[in-house]
Amino acid sequence: MARGYDAIVVGAGIVGTSCALALREQGMTVALVDAATPGSGVTAAGMGHLVALDESSDELALCLMSLRLWDAFMQDHPGVGEPSRCGTLWVAEDEHQLAEAHTRAARLSAQGWHAEALNGDALARLEPALRQGLCGGVRVRGDSVVYPPAVAQFLSEQFARAGGELHLGRRVGKAATGSLTLDDGTLLNAQAVVVAAGVQCARLMPELPIFARKGHLAITDRYPGRLAHQIVSMNYGQSAAGDDALAVAANVQPRPTGQWLVGSCRQDGRTDSAIEPAVLAAVLRSAIGLLPCLADMNIVRAWTGMRPASPDGRPLIGAHPGRPGTWLACGHEGLGATTAFATARLLTDQIIGRASQIDAAPYAPARFAALAEMNNGD
Repeated sequence: MARGYDAIVVGAGIVGTSCALALREQGMTVALVDAATPGSGVTAAGMGHLVALDESSDELALCLMSLRLWDAFMQDHPGVGEPSRCGTLWVAEDEHQLAEAHTRAARLSAQGWHAEALNGDALARLEPALRQGLCGGVRVRGDSVVYPPAVAQFLSEQFARAGGELHLGRRVGKAATGSLTLDDGTLLNAQAVVVAAGVQCARLMPELPIFARKGHLAITDRYPGRLAHQIVSMNYGQSAAGDDALAVAANVQPRPTGQWLVGSCRQDGRTDSAIEPAVLAAVLRSAIGLLPCLADMNIVRAWTGMRPASPDGRPLIGAHPGRPGTWLACGHEGLGATTAFATARLLTDQIIGRASQIDAAPYAPARFAALAEMNNGD
């Protein structure tokens, strides 16, 4: 049996559901396909930190565009995804990090995203649980926390109510130009096929330069009132991996339940989801180094997740240069939740031929020459 659509989106995580709904809102007939349920894959394993990262100007542009769309979403749909506007405290442990913190505060503020440079005393007043003697940091008031699986589920429901078709519990067996064959034999045809399947993208299309970057997380028992902001080391994203391909930097999030969600690490060369006790211990030690009281808290659960990463650290958003009619929205690594709405907007703009708010060129899949050189796979 064959069915036809204007667009098919593969992957019902936070990015895929955002893309499917955005396309449907343009009047397109859209199908959303996922092997499981909305938000149950990579989206379910992450922290849900909506954060303005500024390791490059294009990364910051994508984050800020999306954060403003998140602000509008929260106003339109209060309570969806348990949002908390806790802000972020970037913590500097030495003078070099403090200089970087001041640069970050200036850079974010220049883009209209309020960021306040803090000295050590101000940091301690804001978060008494932090260890004494820290140099200072940056307070970013506009950053938030959400529970991404709940948002993905909500977006999928909005999509279905708007007339979109869900194909859940169905894995894609074959992808060809303008069509997908599901594992039950159903053939779906479309002018545009959007691949937003996280780490599964490379299984579907092996030429894609998407690889898994493993992370460990832990969550504590309930300790209400002990932490107000998301606490992140200024070393986050900067720490070099050791011989074991492991990089660790403290990242601790207060959940609305009073629990503390503790990360984070990045580990390459791992394909299994098993918890590695030595890695989890390194993550906890790093967090305790900033928040000593964590050492006396009960950890009630730990888990791992596989971030879909790209070689240059940027997501792939746009047309697949070697597969006509195929579009990519993948490789977001740890910024899938933050940048989901902007990704959906940029991708939709390209598909319908509309001008975009920001330059999409830095995310163009064509920057990877091997994709343009491949056979179209039919």
